[in-house]
Amino acid sequence: MTLPIVAPDAGAASDRLHVAIIMDGNGRWAEDRGLHRVLGHRAGARAARRIVEAAPDLGIGTLTLYAFSSDNWQRPPDEVAHLMQLLSRYLEAETARCVRDDVRVSLLGRRDRLPAPLVEIIARIERATIAGRRLHLRLAVDYSGRDAILDAACKLAAAPRARDDAADRRHAFARALVADDPSGAPAPDVDLLVRSGGEQRLSDFLLWECAYAELWFTEVRWPDFTAVHLGEALEQFHRRQRRFGGLEDSQ
Repeated sequence: MTLPIVAPDAGAASDRLHVAIIMDGNGRWAEDRGLHRVLGHRAGARAARRIVEAAPDLGIGTLTLYAFSSDNWQRPPDEVAHLMQLLSRYLEAETARCVRDDVRVSLLGRRDRLPAPLVEIIARIERATIAGRRLHLRLAVDYSGRDAILDAACKLAAAPRARDDAADRRHAFARALVADDPSGAPAPDVDLLVRSGGEQRLSDFLLWECAYAELWFTEVRWPDFTAVHLGEALEQFHRRQRRFGGLEDSQ
């Protein structure tokens, strides 16, 4: 298979694809090998680094990774604690690399339930990388698509309604979804949603942004996921016809 390579300087991040990934299968990957589940999450962090590095050359301008859902608080406390520590170490280690590689990092999700040191690390990497244009890396942490929609609706309900134009209302809603982003700018809608690990569901991830996303599922568990797998997903994506409710062009 030939990967669809795009020149790294092919326009700003907003001009290229938005790919969202549910990074599933870390724990099962470890258990299959007789390892503790936390070792699967460490392997998953290495896989995330591979995909972030490969994304711009595959024509991806925005990459959203589902790192920790709001429902994941139900997992064993020691596993949750390890995930928070792993995320802290990952962000600290990747800050200089992201600045060097022109990658902007931002967080989606609640911050009030995260450990205070992690919140400080998130704020630092967001400030340090805010000028990044080659790739916008969004990490969904303590994130719920339903809660994000409810919060945005409440914010808009309390604000004066300036216009009745549907496109304006949708744009305002999209901005409300990312109210905590330092730039305040909404990301483009998701073009392609990828889920590893064999499950085939959205799991409360980017429900608004995925309204017209193409979906691609794979049995490959996240620690084994590589740029080749992402290339396969993109190859299928480029073969699909996206009509957004309209009819196929007759020409």
